[in-house]
Amino acid sequence: MIPVTKTFLPPQSEYQAILNRAWEKGWITNRGELVIELEQKLKSRLSVSNIVAMTNGTLPLQIAIKALNIIGDVITTPFSYVATTSSIVWEGCNPIFVDINPDFLTIDETKIEAAITENTSAILATHVFGNPCNIEAISAIATKYNLKVIYDAAHCFDVEYKNNSIFNFGDISTCSFHATKLFHTGEGGAIFTNDKILLDKLFYHHNFGHKGHEEFYGLGINAKMSELQAAMGLAVLPYIDRIKAEREIVVLKYTKAFQTTPSIQLPRWRSHTSKNFSYFPVIFENEEILIKVNSSLENHNIFARRYFYPSLNKVPYVHSVNTPVAESVSQRILCLPLYYGMSETTVKEIIDIILEAL
Repeated sequence: MIPVTKTFLPPQSEYQAILNRAWEKGWITNRGELVIELEQKLKSRLSVSNIVAMTNGTLPLQIAIKALNIIGDVITTPFSYVATTSSIVWEGCNPIFVDINPDFLTIDETKIEAAITENTSAILATHVFGNPCNIEAISAIATKYNLKVIYDAAHCFDVEYKNNSIFNFGDISTCSFHATKLFHTGEGGAIFTNDKILLDKLFYHHNFGHKGHEEFYGLGINAKMSELQAAMGLAVLPYIDRIKAEREIVVLKYTKAFQTTPSIQLPRWRSHTSKNFSYFPVIFENEEILIKVNSSLENHNIFARRYFYPSLNKVPYVHSVNTPVAESVSQRILCLPLYYGMSETTVKEIIDIILEAL
């Protein structure tokens, strides 16, 4: 079977050697030395000032909404993983969907202002497949209307925009370290901000609100990363450049095969952006072609993924509005297998099956 992705697993001996440090101390949670070391190494790798590692990639979104005191309406994208929308609803806010740009697949910044009302308090936008939103335009709108900005940057590990980490934009950015991601801790995630006062608030929110052992700053939940997760991150991190280099080879082969294929559209990449080669999406001319191609792949035991599908304005717990571009793209987009260790033979087989099915 060829899956859409495979988790990169470092040598077990290397993971165990790091894990032994937690065993020796008898300390496997509550921010031990491995979590702190991982945060420091990530700060250095990513050129960010502040980071709080967390136990998954969804809790950072929820904590961001809480810490920024966001209420009422949140302008967001319908083209993202469901956690982007569910976090807004979970925190008692209303997602207001704005359609996406058909080329970049990120929120269409030209449509944001028309969606702003007196009830709007924030913009929560997704950098799709590591492709940044129009950061400057969103920043200008947020300043004009006094709105907070959260970026769901789940796909953006190691991405830079204009030689600056993508995590340095917005009031808060978040990332996922799920096992399917470029960098992972099994389950995990992180939150980023350049505001030191806000960082302190994010930190206590992720740790039950604690102020020492017997006092509390305020409301909090448990979003702490464990030493077991941090050990995996510390074992994976030294391999990131190798992982990216192998994935880039696959991406280049896919791109060469499909960039001039009439019935396939490849997303356009925003200028001044480094790629991390985390996904390879293709957009077909219509859903019928997608279904035909996907069936052909599955007949050969190859499993791509309709990602993102469905458009989030169609999930049952939101007020449905029309976002024609997002709805159309979500019906026609397929992410092809992409992972460390893919053989040239496998890549060629996938390309040949798709071209033959068209």
